[in-house]
Amino acid sequence: MGPELQGGDGASLPVGEGCSDAQAGVSRLTNLPLHSGLTHEAHRKEVEQVYLRCSAGTVEWMYPTGALIVNLRPNTFLPSRHLTLCIKPLRGSSGANIYLEKTGELKLLVRDGDLGPGQAPCFSFEQGGLFVEATPQQDISRRTTGFQYELTSRHAGPDLHTLSAPCRPCSHTEVLLAVCTSDFVVRGSIQDVTHEPAQQESAIHLHVSRLYRQKSRVFRPAPEGEGGGWRGRVSTLLECGVRPGHGEFLFTGHMHFGEAWLGCAPRFKDFQRMYRDAEERGLNPCEIGTE
Repeated sequence: MGPELQGGDGASLPVGEGCSDAQAGVSRLTNLPLHSGLTHEAHRKEVEQVYLRCSAGTVEWMYPTGALIVNLRPNTFLPSRHLTLCIKPLRGSSGANIYLEKTGELKLLVRDGDLGPGQAPCFSFEQGGLFVEATPQQDISRRTTGFQYELTSRHAGPDLHTLSAPCRPCSHTEVLLAVCTSDFVVRGSIQDVTHEPAQQESAIHLHVSRLYRQKSRVFRPAPEGEGGGWRGRVSTLLECGVRPGHGEFLFTGHMHFGEAWLGCAPRFKDFQRMYRDAEERGLNPCEIGTE
């Protein structure tokens, strides 16, 4: 395996059951179809306000004309200054530019039609809000602008990958904290690594011998004949240079837009040593089996 990988140092926000947005009953997995541009006169430059109450969801704007100001009012007790928002354009999204707006100044996040590999810009609430402006079109009836959004309590970076998978090794403190705060924590080995140059990502295929925690069904029971355990895959950046390697590791990470992203991944023997050392000094932030 290449260098041990570093993840974020905080937990993702929970999404409450029954969360819904004022416009159209949005939940974590449903779309928000906004008012169709076909109901407006094409020459009018109307600006609509949209309010989103969920911690994660999807916005879909059919036949875009004019502009949208997207206001996030999440149902969370955390102050907004502690929140980071990431957006990811839907496949085939077109018809509008997406900006970061603060006090009238615009910074382009996603250009109309520019759906680069793994594009998922992130920013903190203090940096501004979302402004979505339709681009001039001869025929708006075939245009739909859409994106997924996701809130996290981890620190903002320029994009999703800086939150989930920077390539430097984790410190002992970061590993111990990742065990407590990650969306998944498993003990296992690397079966294979496949690379996706077009997406600038690598997929790590794992065989898991012990499942400590998972919030989504990333890891599923292995087929009969494989000696039990679980199988699953996690993603990381292509530039991290992850390779198949022998031995067992402790894999941690977070879910982003339905995909598992690798965080800290020390060798399991190294994790056992740092855990026991912290335990002797009473510095473990949480308990986990190390045998």
